[in-house]
Amino acid sequence: MQLKPIRTEADYEAALAEIERLMEARPETAAGDRLDILTTLVEAYEAEHHPIEAPDPIAALEYFMEQRGISRADLVPLLGSRSRVSEILNRRRRLTIEMAWRLHRELGMPAEAVIRPYQLAERSGAGARR
Repeated sequence: MQLKPIRTEADYEAALAEIERLMEARPETAAGDRLDILTTLVEAYEAEHHPIEAPDPIAALEYFMEQRGISRADLVPLLGSRSRVSEILNRRRRLTIEMAWRLHRELGMPAEAVIRPYQLAERSGAGARR
């Protein structure tokens, strides 16, 4: 495979196959250099054609909790009460800027992970909030 820009899905698939073949290449060898270049080309193509959106704040918080072994009870001092934690994690109430700041400051969550807009769960009946 000749090195060239990745312009199509076929080019992308061929580059992935070549990367798979080169995975055991040693650094600072011709094969290792080829692997580095192909990886850079694939990353650029994926960033443009297959972007991965950042998770919404609640998904980010749930992932963070799972990874760090944080329980709902651990969130009470940061979010206000057990019922408030439940409302937030069940997408019935939004995180406030103050809550997001406490999650960042006290737990070390990236601020940009908890300040993005997100959808609340739909409620049935009158008085539903969005």
